[in-house]
Amino acid sequence: MFNDLSSLNSYLSSRRSGRPRNMIAPGPSDEQIKDIVATALRTPDHGKLAPWRVIRIDSDQRSLLAAELAKAYQSEKPDAGRLELEALETMAHQAPTLLVVLFSPVTSTKIPLWEQELSCGAFSMNIIHAIHAHGFVGGWITGWPSYNDDVRDLFGKAPERIAGFIFAGTADGELAERPRPELKTVLSRWTGT
Repeated sequence: MFNDLSSLNSYLSSRRSGRPRNMIAPGPSDEQIKDIVATALRTPDHGKLAPWRVIRIDSDQRSLLAAELAKAYQSEKPDAGRLELEALETMAHQAPTLLVVLFSPVTSTKIPLWEQELSCGAFSMNIIHAIHAHGFVGGWITGWPSYNDDVRDLFGKAPERIAGFIFAGTADGELAERPRPELKTVLSRWTGT
């Protein structure tokens, strides 16, 4: 069983993201979204900088988002094919809930940008955890839109960057496991030599 909420350890050891294209309604309510983001505010944040922001894209804005994604893509790739543009249209409309997380660095501080980036990643992961804690399934994706300045400018401005698009909803079926690294390739013991 994935995302087993019977205990914190059970959840963490069974955590599994969902594929945004496989998410259906219902998604989190307005109050649940507020609670999800408020929970993520518990993220470690050296210097208390909060180097992250969240923008919610409501369902009535998804067509506009799709049009803006296509415009930015065609500006970068004028020979874009139909399938590429359809993929952007699909991305903009999948799952009932869509949150855009922005990395908002604070440059006038002694806290290195690397630490702020780590905090933003942890913040994004905590949004996923909170989505699952509410009984939904979440998925965090990046891809081309996360690295395009025109797309970023839809939500913020430089030096901000899109940390990812977080989707939430109800899984339309059973989640499937994906390959995980073997523990022995990740965990080792330092011998001091």
